[in-house]
Amino acid sequence: MPTGVAIRDVRDQLFDAAERILLRDGPSALTSRAVTTEAGCAKGVLHRHFADFDAFLAELVLDRIARIDDLAAALRASAGTGTVADNLTQALMDVFGAVAVAIVSLVTSRDDLRSRLREVRPTGVPILTEAAIAIASYLTAERERGRITADADVDTLAPTLIGAAHMLFADRHGTPPEPGAVRKVVTAVMAGVEHEAP
Repeated sequence: MPTGVAIRDVRDQLFDAAERILLRDGPSALTSRAVTTEAGCAKGVLHRHFADFDAFLAELVLDRIARIDDLAAALRASAGTGTVADNLTQALMDVFGAVAVAIVSLVTSRDDLRSRLREVRPTGVPILTEAAIAIASYLTAERERGRITADADVDTLAPTLIGAAHMLFADRHGTPPEPGAVRKVVTAVMAGVEHEAP
């Protein structure tokens, strides 16, 4: 892009470019030059908007975490509708879209990025932690409605669901598992605690 030409929504343009590289080539291919080339802008554009490349990556991760927050609100709103297993299956399919799995790989592969994220998210693995919180909140709402047992340990069930689902989605190179495979995990984890209210 020629110097002096304004770029609309430059952050989104750069984030989308980084996401495409991440999905296509993996975390090791993510460099500031690769991002700006993919975005079709000068390298200096990234450094005008972010202190350094790790600051850019941290903002990318935090932006994608915000998407989990939106999903959490929708999931909690679904409490009391459909079945618990179907709601959880859909939520896990949504959480573990290709981007989330790639973001987790990015975070685990870059020490400086993890350190920077720890400043604002002191515990857990970004995306996975937020997803577990969203599921725990949803399960709490379902427990209050009597659709899961009163003694269901939602704080254990939620990360168990996230961990098991992550194993299904990891290293699939853009081909997600079938919803039936995810539902099988959900029903195995939720066995003994899910029941539909009369």
